Amino acid sequence: MFKIVKRYYDKGIYSNEDVAVFVRAGKLTAAEYELITGEPYEAE
Repeated sequence: MFKIVKRYYDKGIYSNEDVAVFVRAGKLTAAEYELITGEPYEAE
C-alpha cells in the first residue's frame, strides 16, 4: 500500500489529507505518512 500511495502523492493525485485517511484506516503507519509527505502525522 505504501508504494501506491507514495506514487499517487508524488504525482499530485493524493494530498496530505488523503494520505492521512490511509493512516486513520490502518493501512499506513504514522511513520509511513511522514516518509510520504515529509511532515509528522498529527492525529485529530
